[in-house]
Parts: sequence; structure tokens; C-alpha cells
Amino acid sequence: MTKKHSGTETVPPGEGGSVGRPGSRGAGVATGAESSAPVASESRSAGNASAPQQQFSASSNPTGLAPETGLAHPVQRASAYSVAQEQLNRVAAIMDLDDDMREHLTMPRRELVVHFPVVMDDDSIRIFTGFRVHHNTALGPTKGGIRYHPEVSLDESRALAMWMTWKCALMNLPYGGAKGGVIVDPKALSARELEAMTRRYTTEISLFIGPEMDIPAPDVGTDARVMAWIMDTYSMHRGYSVPAVTTGKPLAVGGSAGREYATGLGITYVTRAMLRRRLGLHLEDATVAIQGFGNVGSWAARMMHERGARVVAVSDVGGAVYDERGLDPRHLKRYAEEAGSVRGYPRSDSMTNEELLELKVDVLIPAALEGQINKENADRVKARVIAEGANGPTTPEADRILEDKGILIIPDILCNAGGVVVSYFEWVQDLQAFSWDESEIRHQMKRKLLDNLDDVLATTVQTDQDLRTAAYTIAIQRIVDAVRFRGIYP
Repeated sequence: MTKKHSGTETVPPGEGGSVGRPGSRGAGVATGAESSAPVASESRSAGNASAPQQQFSASSNPTGLAPETGLAHPVQRASAYSVAQEQLNRVAAIMDLDDDMREHLTMPRRELVVHFPVVMDDDSIRIFTGFRVHHNTALGPTKGGIRYHPEVSLDESRALAMWMTWKCALMNLPYGGAKGGVIVDPKALSARELEAMTRRYTTEISLFIGPEMDIPAPDVGTDARVMAWIMDTYSMHRGYSVPAVTTGKPLAVGGSAGREYATGLGITYVTRAMLRRRLGLHLEDATVAIQGFGNVGSWAARMMHERGARVVAVSDVGGAVYDERGLDPRHLKRYAEEAGSVRGYPRSDSMTNEELLELKVDVLIPAALEGQINKENADRVKARVIAEGANGPTTPEADRILEDKGILIIPDILCNAGGVVVSYFEWVQDLQAFSWDESEIRHQMKRKLLDNLDDVLATTVQTDQDLRTAAYTIAIQRIVDAVRFRGIYP
């Protein structure tokens, strides 16, 4: 590490936590994937019909370039979908599921790939590629985020939709999993272009979404404003307002109190309970490092800090900062919003994302993207607990290495489920046209998370399984039961 800055801080404290995460993807760590999925295309030309088309693998990094630098990735990481399948197959073997049921749970129910034109500010026409995947509908309509980023792919959407299915089932929500997005750098678009692209993408996937079919939410590169555009576009097509078609909206158009910080607060509730029950450690005595400082990471940092934890390191796409005395997340958030990155934060040391992942801390929160802790770096991880803020941040190979090291992993489908729980509350409020107060939402979210944590811990005791296997077993069994009771149509 090298000292970045010293002296007097001049940036006033902020309130922290914007909803969206543009630019936070990967927190500076390049990721890729390998698969044999189909190839999509996107025009990089400015409206010239004869211009060459840039080819994108729908299952690997669509641009082949690092998101921020444009440099080629040094390594290709495992396909997210293959990781999700491996996790399912491992647990299915433990549960002794028959091959037919395993295949049913492996395959997405629906997949949509769309290529659509948008008129840009210079009057050129740009072709964008987007996706929407529904994984399973045994428990109800599907639920899942929409991402805007150059690395969005069909492979990634399949994996994230599957993980959402398990998460919703574990939380006992009447949802299946979905995911989608558009291959785009949202920071490269003007506000008008972003809105036009969002409204056209919504129109393209409108047959796939609806309050009783599929309810999108914010994810990497999208925010409350984007959800409002999606809701308005869908409503214009119907001829009346349909606020329940999305969650994560602004309060003024049917959003829910508490949704903005729900994932970060939920991570804090679950991690605090797990530290106390498994390690006998109070959160007030814990040190925390967080990879990713978008919506999830920034709110997790703030909620941990407010409850006494010492947040010693944070990263975003620009790099990582470290202060053994502890960082002030609200102050850091304000600085990052003005400077464009946490990098260069006064009175802190700079470090790489790799160094952050290898810090000797009590709690490591990977809150960036999938596959960040893998077989290449897992042996160097020194945290006592990994609280998965992102979806799929730890590969199966890394799981085995970390387990051998005695590191406790709080799985994503349990740890970061606060967001989908409060999204469910928002959907219910919109359907009922009745708002709950913020204290009630916090109380109900905490109860939901900790009740299901109790179920997972009880299963680990009864079966001698790790937390991830126990959580998957509960979730998959709930879906299997629903499939068997419903039967196969016709």
C-alpha cells in the first residue's frame, strides 16, 4: 500500500447511498465468462447502415474489454451460468433429486433476446442488445433486476435468474427468479438517450413483464429513475397507471420506504446475527472490508458503521482505500460522488481490489459482481467471515478452499435477500394501493431475514452441512414441493 493523501478533509459529510450503481460493476476487477451460448450483435456505428457490426458473445464479456479501461482482460473467468448449474447439481445430488426434476430446475422457462434501435442525440441510430430471462414460475410470477453494463450477457442473465429463484424460495416469497439487462455503458449516454433506450427496451420486453408475470427491479447501472421510466412506459401501453410492474421506484410514483437501503441493511442484520451465533463476536468489535461501493456496498458500509463496526477498507471501479482507524461511509460516499471514485480519499492508503480481498479482517463483503473470489485468490483470503453482498461472488472451487481454511461463508441467497424482501413489500403495497410506514417495513424485513436464518442454521445442525448447502436445500425443496403439487401441464 502507498499513502495517497494527508491533511485536512474539505468535503462535507453526505447522506450517502444513491440507488443506482453506474460504474461500480466489478469494482475495478475485470470479469469474464466462457460458454457456448449464442452470439448477439450490436452496432457501434453512428447510424450508418453499411457500417461493420461488432460481435458480442452472449455468454462472455460482450466487448472483450475491461469495462473502464478498454484494455483486454488478462484472464477469462468461469461462466456464471455454469457456476449456478454446478451449485444446483451438487445440492441436487445431496437431496437425491431424480434426473427429470434436476433438468427441470436447471433450464430457464423463458429467454428473450432483443435488438432494438435508438435515435441518439446526434440523430444517428444505434442498435442495442438486451435480454430478459425467466427461470422458474412454480411459486409465482418472476422477480429480478435489470442491468445496464457492457458485460451484460445471456449467460449472466440465466445465472442471476436461477440465483433469484433460490433466494425468493428461501425467503418464502411467492416469486420465481428473473434477470435481464442491456449491453451498454450508461455513463456514456446522455439523460435523454438513457431514457429513450430504457423506454424502447421496455417496449421490446413488454410481453415478458407485468405485475402478475414478471416484476423488474434496479440492479447494476440502473436506479429508481430507470424503474419509473419502465413503469411509465408499460402504463402508457396499457392506458392506465400500473405501479406494481416494477419495484425500486421513487416514493412519488409508488415506491416503498426503505427500499433504497434494504439490501445493505439486510446484510448488516444477517451478518450481525451470524457473528454472534457462530463466532461469539459482537459487530461493535468487528473490522469490515467491502468490495464495491454502489448501492449495496455503500449502504452496507453505512449500516455497519452506524452499528459500531469499523469499516477499514472500501473499493469501487477506480480502486480501493484503507484506513485501519476506520472510514466514515457517509463522508466517503459524498467524496466519491464528487470525485468520481473513492480513490484519493484524504487520510487513507490506496490499495488494489486484490489487496482488499486479502485483508485480515473479521468480515469481508464482496458487493461487486459474481466470481470475484475464485480458485486463483481464495487461498489468500484471510477474513473470518465472507458476507456475500453480490450474487455469486464466490465460485464452487473457492468455496472448497475457504471451507478448508475454516472461513465462514454467509451465502448470497440469504445474506443479500433484504432487497427482494422489501421489493416484495413494495409490490404488495402497490397492489393494495396502501402504504406501510418505514418502521413497519424495517421490522418485517428483519423478522423475515432472521426467521429464515434460523431455518438455515437449524438445517446445518441437523445435516452437518455448510450454510450454502443448507440454504440451497431449503430453497430447492420448497420449489420441488410446488412443482409436484402443481403437476405438469397438460
